[in-house]
Amino acid sequence: MVNTSSSSLKPFVLLSIAAALVTIVLKMAAWQMTGSVGLLSDALESFVNLAGALMALAMITLAERPADNSHAFGHGKAEYFSSGFEGLLILIAAVSIGYSAVDRLLHPMALEKVGLALAVSTGASMVNFLTARTLLTVGKRENSITLEADAHHLMTDVWTSVGVIAGVALAWWSGLSWLDPLIALTVALNILYTGWQLLQRTAQGLMDASLPSGELVRIETALQDLCKEGVSYRNLKTRMGGRIVFITLDVLVPESWSVRQGHDWCERIESRLRQTIPYCHVTTHLEPSGEALKPGR
Repeated sequence: MVNTSSSSLKPFVLLSIAAALVTIVLKMAAWQMTGSVGLLSDALESFVNLAGALMALAMITLAERPADNSHAFGHGKAEYFSSGFEGLLILIAAVSIGYSAVDRLLHPMALEKVGLALAVSTGASMVNFLTARTLLTVGKRENSITLEADAHHLMTDVWTSVGVIAGVALAWWSGLSWLDPLIALTVALNILYTGWQLLQRTAQGLMDASLPSGELVRIETALQDLCKEGVSYRNLKTRMGGRIVFITLDVLVPESWSVRQGHDWCERIESRLRQTIPYCHVTTHLEPSGEALKPGR
């Protein structure tokens, strides 16, 4: 049995798409005003945001489909394709920004209409900030790697924009035109790091990695609270499947117990774990404890 919510994530992905469209228009306008390669790098990342959000919409639509005969454990892993796709797009954007920055270092250009352009770029950053906070809150609540990945990427975009705005303003004020492409190179490295982190997390999900140590401690604490009256457990295993956490374990009970007693304890353990870890699918295997086995893991 799975502890899940019936709420759809699609409205929040649509919010991300709308925010990406708005920021593309604003940031491209800021770049056109100034010719700043730093602002261009910021605008290009918004195109990555849009592509990632469109992919997220497709994969969340697939992930929310119920389990069927061909996919008994559901379609939750589809979310990893979205986060992996966004990670690759981020890497491509980083290379493009780096190329533009090097070209501008070799061919300097004076900045124009900086004041108005920075005001427009600041407005775009506020749109991204508010959207990212919303997606992060919902992503954590609904246990969605897609929304969390999108939120973290948007927050990276926000901090990138802050750096670009400050750097372009400094380059304009000081007259040191080389500061603009230097900032763009810094942005490219930061984006590269973000993309690598997303790809790592995607790979962990696709390879059925165990839950983080903090989550395992919560599970084990809940199990230890129930290890009494001769009941123990072993072979605890966990993995992620998109929004769903899969937990399997052997439950050992005294040999003298009836099947009904053992079944009731398994139900009690499964219920506790579903309260401890949201969106989890728990599978227990009932076994007699025997004299050689000790309570515990």
